[in-house]
Amino acid sequence: MTALRVFLPFAAGYYLSYVFRTVNAAIAPNLVADLTLDPAALGLLGSAYFFSFAGFQIPLGVMLDRFGPRRIQAAMLVLAAAGSWAFSQAASLEGLILARLLIGLGVSACLMASFKAFVLWFPKQRLPLINGFAMAAGGLGALSATAPAEALAASLGWRSIFSSLALLTLAITLVILLVVPDRKSDHAPESLSKALRALGTVFTSRMFWSITPLAVTSQAAMMSLQTLWAGPWLTSVAGLTPQDAAGVLFWVAVAMVGGFLGLGTLAERLSRKGIPPLAVGMTGAVIFMVVQAGLLFQPSGLGGIILWVLFGFFGTTGILFYAVLSQAFPIHLAGRVNAGINVLVFSSAFAAQAGVGFVIKAFPAPEGSPYAPMGFAVGMGLILALQVLALAWAALSRQSLGVALRRP
Repeated sequence: MTALRVFLPFAAGYYLSYVFRTVNAAIAPNLVADLTLDPAALGLLGSAYFFSFAGFQIPLGVMLDRFGPRRIQAAMLVLAAAGSWAFSQAASLEGLILARLLIGLGVSACLMASFKAFVLWFPKQRLPLINGFAMAAGGLGALSATAPAEALAASLGWRSIFSSLALLTLAITLVILLVVPDRKSDHAPESLSKALRALGTVFTSRMFWSITPLAVTSQAAMMSLQTLWAGPWLTSVAGLTPQDAAGVLFWVAVAMVGGFLGLGTLAERLSRKGIPPLAVGMTGAVIFMVVQAGLLFQPSGLGGIILWVLFGFFGTTGILFYAVLSQAFPIHLAGRVNAGINVLVFSSAFAAQAGVGFVIKAFPAPEGSPYAPMGFAVGMGLILALQVLALAWAALSRQSLGVALRRP
């Protein structure tokens, strides 16, 4: 019973964070129509979430250690609720961006607070399974932000979605405060200066920089495209209706849930046979790049749909690198390692999502469409090129292959 009192409320918080992260892909046509947003504005609006999310990761780690996940998660979700309500009332691009910045800040603790709570309440040997289920809850949030969100936007309007999300966020906040038991860590809390010095140890490590670029570029590709640009690609390149595009995004999210659960389970089982998680992650990253390369040819019909579903499944392989890097450092630095990766991942996702929007705007759109298909190809091609370079860097790094590949 205690396990459920801890897991379910925090999993609900992470579910909510993924709804906020992904919903703009489904309601993009509504935002464009109501506020006359061009691709650059739409990309900047969506990426604002990642900007504030990334900026708070370092102080967040210290706050979680000092005050506990229950209090921090509840306090941050109040900010997310305020941001959601402000988004529902905004009448300008500037107002929407400020509201989305507040949403990103408010949900920035959801995953890290969950991981911190699970460390306090669950046995170490159960953490991979528990963490996997928490990630799957995020995938369910992405599911909710596809066809269901599009249907609600069509019937009630996108503003009603965000006002309802504000109320749901407050409800989850109350559940966390009233249901989750409080428990303090066995270790003394660190000061900010000591935490930053430890983070410096991580950021000056050759091991960290041999693998992290691959983790960052693959996750940035997944987040920036799946949470926004997949929807406009399906309507402008594949020629689907917004309703059909939302249906495809639903199956992309289903594939993402399958990837979180399936690839994590596969990596764990293969590690028992001497095949380390890094090998699984790098193999998955290569397949992920091949899928993106296929999308650059802009296939229509079933071919394009299948590629986007594969995109959702293999895009989750970047999560495996978190475990690889955490195991490559002393256990007391694991939190700082994850925070360091998160800062880079979400900063890169912000740059990638906004950057694709500016690239698309630079190309003339065909009559009757707000997006240029060639802009999608160039923008996505640049993101893919960065992943190829990161993979080559990891493969050439003797330290990453020599140490991490020997860690099953």
